[in-house]
Amino acid sequence: MRNDKVNVAKGADAMSSMTNIWIHTFFGTRDLVPVILPEFEEFLYAHIRMKIEDEYVSKVKNINGIANHIHVLFQLNPNFPLASILKNVKGESSYWVNENNFLETKFLWQKSYDAYSVSPSDLEKVDAFISNQKAFHRKITFLEEQEMIRRKFGNQPGLSKKSRRVGFSKLSLCFLRISTG
Repeated sequence: MRNDKVNVAKGADAMSSMTNIWIHTFFGTRDLVPVILPEFEEFLYAHIRMKIEDEYVSKVKNINGIANHIHVLFQLNPNFPLASILKNVKGESSYWVNENNFLETKFLWQKSYDAYSVSPSDLEKVDAFISNQKAFHRKITFLEEQEMIRRKFGNQPGLSKKSRRVGFSKLSLCFLRISTG
């Protein structure tokens, strides 16, 4: 019987774990009230970015949105459950907006969110889509966008007849326009 020695540093595994899980998440303000004002929008995005990167050790590629919702594209650290990250980020950022008196009314996020994994080959398209939110939403509402994305990824609860007529073509065209310049 051979007794081969394996050259492994003390405390290290012979193989290390590696993940590359990109998440595209989006969520709206409570009742989709348009309260994310230009005066504090960039501060809110910077605060959320810092929270995700510092507390959850997750790289944020992009954050953008409009007055009633935001999109976040980040690399998920597998040591933290996605639901916990989003619950904490939404709760803490609501508290932060209110503590800093950016609004005369109370700021809240909706309880729900959408989150989808993004393949490395689609990362730049999704990044561009998030960057283009303001232009995109001149033509389509957040609810229509949400339902189109749910349809695209097979999650269809609550699709209205109107959104079935709209289909996914507007979002696909947006990706096409972004990627072709």
